[in-house]
Amino acid sequence: MTPRPSLGLRARLLFAFALLCVVTAAAVAGGMYVQARNDILQRTQDAAVQAMRSRLETLFPLRSAAPGPAELDEIDRTMTDQNSFAVVVYHETHSPTPLDPGVIPPQLRRAVAGGQIAWQRVVVRDHPILIIGAPLLIAERDQPTRASGIEVYTVRSLHPEQRSIDRLAARAWLIGGAALTFAVVLALLATRGVLRPVRRLGRAARLLGEGELGTRIEVRGSDELADVARTFNNTAVELERHVKQLRAMEADARRFVADVSHELRTPLAALAAVADVLDEEAAALPEPAGRAARLVSQETLNLTALVNDLIEISRFDSGGAALALNEVDVAELVRATLRARGWPERVHTELPPAVTARLDPRRVDVILANLIGNALRHGEPPVSVRLSADPHWIVVEVRDHGPGLDDAVLPHVFDRFYKASAARARSEGSGLGLAIARENARLHRGDLTVTNAPDGGAAFTLRLPRRAHDPDGQIDTGGPA
Repeated sequence: MTPRPSLGLRARLLFAFALLCVVTAAAVAGGMYVQARNDILQRTQDAAVQAMRSRLETLFPLRSAAPGPAELDEIDRTMTDQNSFAVVVYHETHSPTPLDPGVIPPQLRRAVAGGQIAWQRVVVRDHPILIIGAPLLIAERDQPTRASGIEVYTVRSLHPEQRSIDRLAARAWLIGGAALTFAVVLALLATRGVLRPVRRLGRAARLLGEGELGTRIEVRGSDELADVARTFNNTAVELERHVKQLRAMEADARRFVADVSHELRTPLAALAAVADVLDEEAAALPEPAGRAARLVSQETLNLTALVNDLIEISRFDSGGAALALNEVDVAELVRATLRARGWPERVHTELPPAVTARLDPRRVDVILANLIGNALRHGEPPVSVRLSADPHWIVVEVRDHGPGLDDAVLPHVFDRFYKASAARARSEGSGLGLAIARENARLHRGDLTVTNAPDGGAAFTLRLPRRAHDPDGQIDTGGPA
């Protein structure tokens, strides 16, 4: 499953710092803005209401309970000052005014008609204003106070206050932007301090994974990252020690196998000569002795093959294996492999002509002999060999039509000394054939793979470049086939 893309550590830290700053700045600046706005408007409103009450006191006593336009205009002039103007309403009559009385909100009219001093902020043509309304009451000696029906409204512009509020909002945004910039700078400094040791740790881990076992990290300070660096260094030291031990043990084991294999070649050569004589005389010997002679001859051949395989494996392990490249006809090379082992009648081939490649014919013969021999011994007929090619690669497929390989066996087919069944006889092989075949394929810069065919049987696919190059430029002196 493809991993979901994610932000890097630097981006996440920057985002966290910026988000924290934005939230904090918005909360602080927003709270301060709302509080200051309310305070400004409240002070303006209180001052306007107090000024209106003071001017209302100068109107008493009223000259007439049913004023005409002249009385309404006189009240208007009394209530007007340099910061506000008035609207005096009596039933359907009102004083001359630049403001349409219809702008006065109905709920404010109802509150004033009920005998209350009330006010309300409204916006007229994108201009904020404060409207304060008060009724004029008639108070007579020994009589209850009653409404005169005259309503006085003063209108004050809130434009100066709005400008102050806008400046306050601009300052709040400016402070928030400065705080955000400061937070980003702090985040960059913090991420730099955190990510630098993390990058050093990542680089050291990458080098260690690539085989640079002497990689260490400089430990600075005594914080958690320093503890991680110390732990990494300790782990690297232990890993280097264990790898050196394992390499020494592996080198000893390879040297032991190579030495033993070479030491066995001389006595095995003598045993093989004796075995050939016994094999020729086995038919003339009595049955128990003849059977023993044939057994000795066969086991000598098996031991010789095992020693030769071990020597070949030791060459690959030591890096001494090299290619002896020649321009060969691949189809003819396959036919030669079949003829040399007496298999032409038992194997079906599809070999297009004129497929040439620069290969090591001996090593390719070893690969083909292992694959075809295994198919004949452990598979079921028909066994087929099919050759195909493109301008850069040749592909040889060897398959049988048996039951195929168990799923648990497939990953281990090319492992050394691995046998698909523990019940197989010791004489059936050393368990090195397919391992040697794959090493020879990789020496050509190719590969050898195996799958189970859909219609049954195992299919081994050998893929080799048409122009192989010996990486060491060495000439292979040959070896056992």
